[in-house]
Amino acid sequence: MAKSNASLNGSRNTVSVDDLSAQIDLLKNDLANLTQTLSDYGVAKSQDAKRAARDTAAEVQTLSRDAAHKAQAQAEEFVQNQPATSLGLAAGLGFLVGMMTARP
Repeated sequence: MAKSNASLNGSRNTVSVDDLSAQIDLLKNDLANLTQTLSDYGVAKSQDAKRAARDTAAEVQTLSRDAAHKAQAQAEEFVQNQPATSLGLAAGLGFLVGMMTARP
């Protein structure tokens, strides 16, 4: 902090220019350090968020792949157990898709 020499009655304070200059330099250094600390904190948080997003995406991908394999296995089992029904469903869906995409 700035040095001040005050008399007992408080009527006169003396602060040198060198003291003020030193205090300004100290404030500049403190501000630079604070800015660097905040920047480092932001970078660390950004890296943590990227890592969490990457982990979540990998987990969702694994769950989706497992669900797709399970659905495929169920469809294959249905086709093997009920081939006539499967053929009828396929023909019906094909007809509906054809009707929806046909031009009037």
